[in-house]
Amino acid sequence: MGLMDPVSLLFVFVLTVVLFFKTGSKWKISGRDLPPRPRPWPVVGNLNLLDLKRPYRTMYKLSKRYGPIFSLQMGSQNMVILSGYETVKEALVNQAEAFAERPMVPILKKMSEGYGVILSHGENWKVMRRFMLTTLKDYGMGKRTIEDRIVEECHFLIQKFESYKGKPFETTVIMNAAVANVIVFVLLGKRYEYEDPTFVRLLNLVNENIRLAGSPSVTLYNMFPSLGFLSGGRNTVLKNRKELHAFIQATFIEHLKQLDVNDQRSFVDAFLIQQQEEKNRSQSHGFFHNENLKSAVSDLFAAGMETTSTTLRWGLLLMMKYPEVQSKVQEEIARVIGSSQPKIEHRSKLPYTDAVIHEVQRFANILPMAIPHAATVDVTLKGYFIPKGMQVIPLLYSVLYDESQWEKPLKFYPEHFLDSKGKFRKRDAFMPFSAGRRVCAGENLAKMELFLFFVSLLQRFTFQPAPGMSKEDLDLTPAVGFTTPPMAYNICASPCS
Repeated sequence: MGLMDPVSLLFVFVLTVVLFFKTGSKWKISGRDLPPRPRPWPVVGNLNLLDLKRPYRTMYKLSKRYGPIFSLQMGSQNMVILSGYETVKEALVNQAEAFAERPMVPILKKMSEGYGVILSHGENWKVMRRFMLTTLKDYGMGKRTIEDRIVEECHFLIQKFESYKGKPFETTVIMNAAVANVIVFVLLGKRYEYEDPTFVRLLNLVNENIRLAGSPSVTLYNMFPSLGFLSGGRNTVLKNRKELHAFIQATFIEHLKQLDVNDQRSFVDAFLIQQQEEKNRSQSHGFFHNENLKSAVSDLFAAGMETTSTTLRWGLLLMMKYPEVQSKVQEEIARVIGSSQPKIEHRSKLPYTDAVIHEVQRFANILPMAIPHAATVDVTLKGYFIPKGMQVIPLLYSVLYDESQWEKPLKFYPEHFLDSKGKFRKRDAFMPFSAGRRVCAGENLAKMELFLFFVSLLQRFTFQPAPGMSKEDLDLTPAVGFTTPPMAYNICASPCS
């Protein structure tokens, strides 16, 4: 079941020699019914079972043998895996408070240092999340609403696609830039040209870190943090983080020079005003300090760009792979809104298109292991004891592919989201944004972006493989990373007749 190359095997051998007397199984708590697990090897635990490139696939297979709640020992770390919709829902929704923490995963700890929103803890997380949600919700206090901004960016994206005049091109940087410009407008009150070197550099930093966070090198570092100096991936992640934070630092210094309490232009402005109010109240333990600002902006930039652009790239790939679906989407768009500008209000009138977008999210399954959770207290889940602080992996891969919830889980099948009359239907097991207390804070923004970008592109273009390739040649194998983007591909965008 495991897939380990010679370098990984050598690494494991070195670990065994260095750490044999330091590490052992910590999965022994007297009188407690703990989740079952495969028998671990000394030092390396269950590492021998794991596909380091796509560990979620190994975990899914193991759930068939050990049940929907089981544990793994990965080097010096123990973790509990939750598999299937019912189990993940029970934990994240029904016992939401008990699973609302983040674990001390070495690379995540290094990346956030406990600040920001996505990876922070305790009261800091509560304050920062509340501020982020309020600011995103209230955004529109300026001259343009979020929808207007997305619509404007759709025009820039269409112009970029048109510039290739039907010739093949690769979409990664373009889609990243278009989606990132929406969140950049929220954060900084501006947009960048797609070729702007500073902007492209920022996009590359975020992309590389998300890819490396799920790489074998960083996975091994998480298991054996004392040997972090051997992990090139870990070192690159921290170097990229430093460069990104330096940019954010310089940017909000510029905002300070122009700050007007009565004219808040962006998320950064709103944060800096809160910072001033804290200082005026002489709070010694305030939350609106520069480290939280840098981490919160990093969180929003990364989360607001990568997941949505990756989903859209999957969407275009799947339209090429299934041209009959693409044709039905285009027919519905032409019939309902014609050449009019797509708006969010059209979503309820485009049930098939809405179903296709949801099925792209389900099928692409771009965050297969979610972001790890941790137990806030000792908790019992479906008869098994999970101790406080234990790392918990809600296996979203198993939820979005759950055979008990989806008629054709391994197939791209938009009818998953249509009833017998062709109307859109919600599905309880649709959890691409996770669930519970740690559900994605930008879910509503992401849904709006996915709809407007996807409909705008399908309204104007028909997408086909590059010359010399057929739809059968298109590879649906996900790339390796913390998220699972499609493999790089070339696309031809022909104007709709």
